[in-house]
Amino acid sequence: MKTMSKEKQNKVYTGKHHRMFSISNIDEENRTVELSFSSDEPYERWWGIEILSHKEGSIDFSRLKDSAPLLADHNFTTQIGVVEDAYLDGSRARAKVRFSKNSQMANEFFADVVDGIRRNVSVGYEIKEMELTGSKDDIDEYTVTKWLPFEISMVSVPADASVGVGRELELKQNNEKVKKMDKENNQNNEVKNVDVEAVKLQARKDEQSRVKEIMAIADKFDKKDLGQKAISEGMSVSDFRGQVLENMNIATPVSTKSTEIGMSDKEVKEFSFTRALYALANPTDRKAQEAASFEFEASRAAASKMGVTPQGILVPMEVLRRDLNAGTATAGGNLVGTDLLGGSFIEMLRNSSVMLQLATSMTGLVGDIAIPKQTGGATSYWLDEGASPTETQQTIGQLGLTPKTVGAYTDITRKLLKQSSIDVEAFVRGDIARALGLAIDLASITGTGADGQPLGILNTTGVGLVELGDNGAAPTFGKMVDLETEVAIDNADIGALKYITNARGRGKMKQTAIESGHPAKIWENNMVNGYDAIATNQIPANLTKGDGTDLSAVMFGNFADLIIGMWGGLDLTVDPYSNSTSGTVRIVGLQDVDIAVRRAESFAVIKDMVTA
Repeated sequence: MKTMSKEKQNKVYTGKHHRMFSISNIDEENRTVELSFSSDEPYERWWGIEILSHKEGSIDFSRLKDSAPLLADHNFTTQIGVVEDAYLDGSRARAKVRFSKNSQMANEFFADVVDGIRRNVSVGYEIKEMELTGSKDDIDEYTVTKWLPFEISMVSVPADASVGVGRELELKQNNEKVKKMDKENNQNNEVKNVDVEAVKLQARKDEQSRVKEIMAIADKFDKKDLGQKAISEGMSVSDFRGQVLENMNIATPVSTKSTEIGMSDKEVKEFSFTRALYALANPTDRKAQEAASFEFEASRAAASKMGVTPQGILVPMEVLRRDLNAGTATAGGNLVGTDLLGGSFIEMLRNSSVMLQLATSMTGLVGDIAIPKQTGGATSYWLDEGASPTETQQTIGQLGLTPKTVGAYTDITRKLLKQSSIDVEAFVRGDIARALGLAIDLASITGTGADGQPLGILNTTGVGLVELGDNGAAPTFGKMVDLETEVAIDNADIGALKYITNARGRGKMKQTAIESGHPAKIWENNMVNGYDAIATNQIPANLTKGDGTDLSAVMFGNFADLIIGMWGGLDLTVDPYSNSTSGTVRIVGLQDVDIAVRRAESFAVIKDMVTA
């Protein structure tokens, strides 16, 4: 066997399989049979040569030792006994099974075993991990390094002893190709010889290529389980690409290990917004500077880690995710009589923004981000007999996110900043979060994509548009349904679909019947057309069209297809001069953010609703 270099090794994950072995010792009185159910003998499958490893730790016996079933021909509805024990014996795995005495079928099987009629068993197992370890005659050789046997079956002698019971499905694709070729070659009553082995070899190569391509895609997008399922179901590479796109779980934040500075839980709790801000507001106060030395040190570490230069103090990502509690003395615990809890800054930010609650958010990003999206699909054809379809493929594009800086400010008194109470800390953080949340919220709706702004939903090309009138018009139930239809005709009516408008739009629809004389209104119980409806004054109410002014917008769609990404930590600066006469300081929060619509077809909008 040729062993490949480590550089050329790669891991493959596949589904459930079977192998056949023989019975050994029989105890008629106790109705038990000892048997070997696996060895390291190479076996040829469609995707290559398989070798089951029998090293210590390679076989997971947990299922077999937990009263796994003894079946008839791998049929889970015909259990004829139970596995009592399983263990490793050199280069073989062995088991002790006991036949049921309360089943007629079990009695018949056991009688045949005793008489020597049934001597073969087959094990069902799941491959957890295997490695490419060699190649011979253009056939890859894989060693299964982790596998889980889950049942043992009594089987009859297979017609093809080199194949074995339970493996017929593995050659199904090859046999279908042979049958198809036989049919084509026998057209017009002409009988031609078919090289079955050549067809099988080509089918094997095609299958190897399919498996490799699917697993390469699965590895790239961390979809190994999805790839494993696609392989076992015979899914094509192009279909799998589409499935990966539809199942991209980007709602889980991107790993932020590279943005964190390694703060302990204690250090995270000790970091104080108010202490840092008070020191920034009073640069000549030596005690304030000394008190905030820890916060400044953490800021320098975060800035160095992210390769940025903050304008003030950079709050590390660990701190932005923390939960405040009153148990830490240095965070104000000694000054608070009750346990006052505050969520993490990121949750505060999300709660201050309607769109951040609905969108897919990613925090702690580093560098530009590219998210794959499908831009074209395969084409179907009707074919004459013997004709072949033109090959088409899905096309993959990328949705880019690049950091854009948003700034928001809030005014807080110096005396308030000087307090060490935990509720003051939470108040300051919440105020900053509200200011930033409103800015991000507005940009996700009305952002122009110019002058440093992200591109919001209302200005995204490809979003469906429903018009009410030349100069705008009052809302109607039919037009609300049209919004849904705009999304549905593009097959995008999936996910958490919602209507969103402003308070004026909500009020107008609460007073407008779905049709003349009908008691039901367009907006009832925060529902429109059977979907949840939300009102936020971030939705513009000052749009114009023709002679119409002060028009409002309505949005409908799957807001999970709105992506909001945030880079690094929060940059806090203090302006002690703007309101110096009143004793307040202006705190400016700067955050790198970008916003993008993953699929424009997921949204439809109205921009000309009259609400007066």
